[in-house]
Amino acid sequence: MNILIFLIPAALCLGLIGLAGFIWSLKSKQYEDLEGSALRILWEDDKKSS
Repeated sequence: MNILIFLIPAALCLGLIGLAGFIWSLKSKQYEDLEGSALRILWEDDKKSS
């Protein structure tokens, strides 16, 4: 049971780090153009490799 003294704060810290990363990604507009990236792979390039 003594291990819970270390595991619970470690789990909370990891959760807060994950939440901070998610909030950062929202603020840096990572999710603005969801369809553009999906459609960009379907467009053909005009350049042909030799």
